[in-house]
Amino acid sequence: MYILRLHCHDSAGIVAAVATALSVCGCNIEESAQFNDPLSGRFFMRVVYAPLEPGADQLFARHFEAIAVKFSMDWQIDNQAEPVRTLILVSKEDHCLNDLLYRWRTNHLSIAITAVAANHETNRKLVEDHGLPFHYLPVTSATKIAQEAQVADLVQSTHSELVVLARYMQILSDDQCQKFAGRVINIHHSFLPSFKGAKPYHQAYERGVKIIGASAHFATADLDEGPIIEQQTVHVDHTYTPQKMQALGRDTEARVLARALQLYSERRIFLHGIRTVIL
Repeated sequence: MYILRLHCHDSAGIVAAVATALSVCGCNIEESAQFNDPLSGRFFMRVVYAPLEPGADQLFARHFEAIAVKFSMDWQIDNQAEPVRTLILVSKEDHCLNDLLYRWRTNHLSIAITAVAANHETNRKLVEDHGLPFHYLPVTSATKIAQEAQVADLVQSTHSELVVLARYMQILSDDQCQKFAGRVINIHHSFLPSFKGAKPYHQAYERGVKIIGASAHFATADLDEGPIIEQQTVHVDHTYTPQKMQALGRDTEARVLARALQLYSERRIFLHGIRTVIL
């Protein structure tokens, strides 16, 4: 099966044109979703379709080009059977990495992990035990530019489409964010920006918070302010110590990051300015 994603200025006849083209070319619609954003006037559509005869997929792709021109569409077709080639960056903490490795190994995520790179060697054994290449790329303030060039080279050499910051405790430079815009997913505790620093759960405990959580977003030059993909929260109370909050927070971070990767791999995410549309 294949996934068609498109967005354009909203106008009459778009859905009909897509459906007709698929029918004429011998393809069957398996799933369809659309959204008209009233604020921008943009129309978003995601269609999963299956060719009913050999070559129908190629025929539709050729036929659709004229429709895309007519409606001035930005569009893309992806083969649902092809997993998203994904490079993971990590530092010392392994809860998100561990979770992604399990979901990858058990085919719960349609991703192909090309490699894991880290600025610490802490997780080398974990990664190599899964039969994956581990790249140790240490970084200091003096070597940051060179290290980011190594990361960029690794993305290119592994043909990775997606980069996942699985608790990678380094701030990407503006250049790196721009180079891989829309291709880097980050996870952080939802205390930001209210509770910054090394011990956010201790700060949360001292303030007596009642909700903790996590957010997955696309990395941008604006630190932790990129378009949000997925968020989850859990309730806590005065009996939760900082350690208990941290344990619960780590579990939430892992689940939120995995959900974000699932949405990306299913081609459900549309970048729309500083926000996302999920279909």
